Parts: sequence; structure tokens; C-alpha cells
Amino acid sequence: MNPVKKLLEFGQSPWYDNIKRSLLIGDGLKKLIRDDGIRGVTSNPSIFENAINSSTEYDEEIYELIKSGKSAREIYDELTIRDVSMAADILDDVFRRSKGEDGYVSIEVLPEYAHDVSKTINDAKRIFKRIGKENIMIKVPGTKESPEAIKTLISEGINVNVTLLFSMQHYEAIVNAYIDGLKDRLKRDEDLDRVNSVASVFISRLDTKIDNMLEKILVIEKDKARSLKIKSLIGRSAVAHTKMIYQRFKDLFSDENFGELQENDARIQKVLWASTSTKNPSYSDVKYVEELVAPQSINTIPDSTLAAFRDHGKPGVRIENDLEGSRNVLEDLASFGINVEKTCQEIQDEGVKAFQVSFDKLISSVESKISQTKKHNKVVHK
Repeated sequence: MNPVKKLLEFGQSPWYDNIKRSLLIGDGLKKLIRDDGIRGVTSNPSIFENAINSSTEYDEEIYELIKSGKSAREIYDELTIRDVSMAADILDDVFRRSKGEDGYVSIEVLPEYAHDVSKTINDAKRIFKRIGKENIMIKVPGTKESPEAIKTLISEGINVNVTLLFSMQHYEAIVNAYIDGLKDRLKRDEDLDRVNSVASVFISRLDTKIDNMLEKILVIEKDKARSLKIKSLIGRSAVAHTKMIYQRFKDLFSDENFGELQENDARIQKVLWASTSTKNPSYSDVKYVEELVAPQSINTIPDSTLAAFRDHGKPGVRIENDLEGSRNVLEDLASFGINVEKTCQEIQDEGVKAFQVSFDKLISSVESKISQTKKHNKVVHK
């Protein structure tokens, strides 16, 4: 069997970390669903910026929207909502067959709202209502301000994909917000099974950041034994840290902690492994898929990693392997002065800024097209 599709046998759903118009109007997404067992699609401002600015497939539509008097932001809104709506329609059968466990498409609130609770809530409600499909998840960055927004959205029956999670602290805060939102619904005697959420934990960026820190320490380290220990930690922090988050996931959604809500048909908030492409070419190109196969989880896989895993991936549950070794890795990092929680916060801050940069770049590009169109019209009318 196709290794990607085989992930389903181990309780993990492969989602596709990409969206673009050509994937939707042809058979691209349908083929991924059929051949690879893809069960969902995720998007973010960087993905949309790349899709729209790196091809001409949206140009005709953009110019039509310009002619209708739409602003750059309105055009962004229109294009992204059309893409997500089309993807949701294609995935509707997956959604129905999985009884709402899979088949979702994620679309993010505006990145500038990452630290604004009320604007996040309002934008999420607006997008969810406008698309009007059950199998949509609204992406909300898991910043320190986000738990209040997540609780409110879940309470009001809006599916949420909490994105840009890196640390254990990030993760626990949003799980508690999800549970609090469900409890609010239960108090009002509202259905719990019609709302779903995932917690998107970003993986590879942690290795990139910590590996760089270890390399700098290695340069000045004189003790041979300590140098060997430092070398042994390179490339291991992200998986070790993620394994600990998975153990916490099992605790938080155990019968003891989640049983009453589950008895009332609440859904477990699955962990979703994001940023699973390998950034360091010396590591396996399927590292963050093979090492993180886990029951009741999702791996949202970018195109190049999907192709690699399809070709030579070896699926199997390994996330429970050598947990003591993973704990030791985190302890050793601390012994060299690396604070993983602090580092995770730095990466989250960088991630929020990166999405804003991508969004600004896309808006600037559309504004340039608007300006060019106006100039052209003036010349024609003269």
C-alpha cells in the first residue's frame, strides 16, 4: 500500500499542507484523496501568498475583481474564500464518511489580529458564516491572548484549528480553552459533537533554532566529553519535545480528565503535527513524518515531503519509542543553558511576524495590479 495511505491504519490522518486553484479545478486534490488517503487541507497566509504571487492562474480573476471596484484586502478575502470553499466541497465526502472527524479545510484569520481577542473572534465568525460549510476550520494563532478567543469560538460552535503552537505551555493553554468552550456548550445543553478542533504543533522549526544554538555552543566548548554530548543532541530536540506533548495529550484527554465531556459526545481535540518538512538536508526527508506517527493525530504534509514519504516512507507507530531518552534530551539541553519554553516563544513570535510579512507582500502585489489597471484604463480612455 501507498505509505501515505497506510498512515490511516495506525490512527493518523494525513492532511495536505497546501492549496492553490489548479489543485482544485483539476483532479489534483481528488487524486490526493483517492491515492494518498489525504483527509484534510490546511492553508495559511504564506501558502496563499505563494499560490497567488507565484503563478498567473489567479490573474484573470484578480482583474475582474479590480474592475468591480474591490480593494486589495477584499480581493484577498474573495480569492481565499473561493479556494477554501472549493476544497471543502471536494472533501465533503471524506467529512461525511468520517462522521466529522476528518475532511476539513483550514483558513486563517487575518495575521494582524494574532494578539487581538475581539478582532480574532469577529473575523473568525465572519469567515465561518460567509463560507457556510460544516467542514471548515478557522485557524487561530495560539498566542498568549488566544485562549479567550478559542473558548468563545468553540462555545459558539465554530471549528478551530489552533496554529503556531510550539511549547508545552502553548499547548496546555489552548487545550484548556477548548475544554472550557465545550463545558459552556454543555451548560446550555447544546450539541458537543457538531464542533471540532485540532491543536497544530509546529515541529521542524524547533530543530532549526536549537541546532543553531548548539552549533554556537560547540564552537566555544573545549571539553571533549561535553562536545560529544552537544553533537549527540543536534537534530533531536523537536522530536523529543513533540513526544512529550503527545504524552500530555493522552493525559488531558484521558477518561479521567475528559470522560464526562466525551460521554456527552464531545470530540477529542486531536494533535496536528505541522511544519513537517525537513529543513536540514543532512536529515531524512521524511524525518518528521516517520518519527511522529501516532494514534489520534494528524500530520499536515507539504508537497515535497508528501512525495518523499510516498516514495520511501516507512509508516509505523514510533512516537512511544524511548520516551526516557527524549526526556534526557530535554534535560541535557537545559544543562547547556537552552530554555526550550523560551525558545518556543521566540519561534512563535517569529512565526506570527512571518505570516504578517507574507500577507503584506500579497496585498502589496494586488495593490500594484490595481494601480497598473487604473493607469491602463486612463491610457485607453484618452
